Amino acid sequence: MISNLDPASALFLADLGQIQQRISTANNQVSSGKKITVASDAPDQIAPLLQFRADQQHNSQVQSNLGLAQSNADAADSALSSAISLMDNALTLASQGTDTTNTATSYQSLAQQVQSLQQQMVNLSQTTVQGKYIFSGDQDSSPSYALDLNATDPSTGLPLNGVDQLLTAQTATRQVEDPAGGSFSASLTAQEIFDDRNTDGTFASDNVFSALNSLRLALAAGNPTQIGNTIASIQAATSHLNSMESFYGNVQDRLQNATDYAAGYDTRLQTQISQIQDADVASAAMELTQSNTQLQAALQMQAQMPRTTLFDLLG
Repeated sequence: MISNLDPASALFLADLGQIQQRISTANNQVSSGKKITVASDAPDQIAPLLQFRADQQHNSQVQSNLGLAQSNADAADSALSSAISLMDNALTLASQGTDTTNTATSYQSLAQQVQSLQQQMVNLSQTTVQGKYIFSGDQDSSPSYALDLNATDPSTGLPLNGVDQLLTAQTATRQVEDPAGGSFSASLTAQEIFDDRNTDGTFASDNVFSALNSLRLALAAGNPTQIGNTIASIQAATSHLNSMESFYGNVQDRLQNATDYAAGYDTRLQTQISQIQDADVASAAMELTQSNTQLQAALQMQAQMPRTTLFDLLG
């Protein structure tokens, strides 16, 4: 294609195009606040920008998971604190039961009070957060235990520990991701907390359900010696609950540290994203003003240029 423009006019149009491009770019940056709105704005920055955005999205999910884990740990800590209070009440009732001046009626009254403690303890084992049973481990759609004072061992016919075990294979394998690296366990099962067993499956000496049920049966029988014998198991069960609460206290601390780290990491990611894509609006506004001024000046100068034709030379 042959242009009929003289070199000076062609140069003027080229310069004019550059000024208009700067105006368009500056105007886009001022209106959007971004210096990258399409990939062609900075092709070499797209890959790191996309990676930072992906990291930020992942970190956002980690923060959400940490928030739920924190809610579960807080609820578990509260439940265990209540469970320890129940065992303190049980110890008081056991001490009252060793008084040989108790009547049959008073023994039955004490037994009823322990039965109420058993029900409350089972209720604590069924603690939920957002509809999930936090002590049911990987099977959190169902409770682990239900109160059943008549439960017996089918092989011996002997009384069990006052509960039905609804989930026989209780595991808590889920891990919470630590944004600083690695992952950690943040939960225990109801069996670990309330129904501690020996390696052969028998009740451990610190079994919470068993300690309460033994106390209830001893009070119902009105036997001061038998009642006194349950005190050691109540104390052991209380100590066990304290260690379980300590576990959740450590979990709460680690979750808080992880949450703080994730918040700081999010800020760093946002800073890196902003450095790549955010415009310097003040500089862009100045560029817009200067370019508009240059455009007007160029047009005015071009308009004042002399227009000489062949007819003018021929006179």
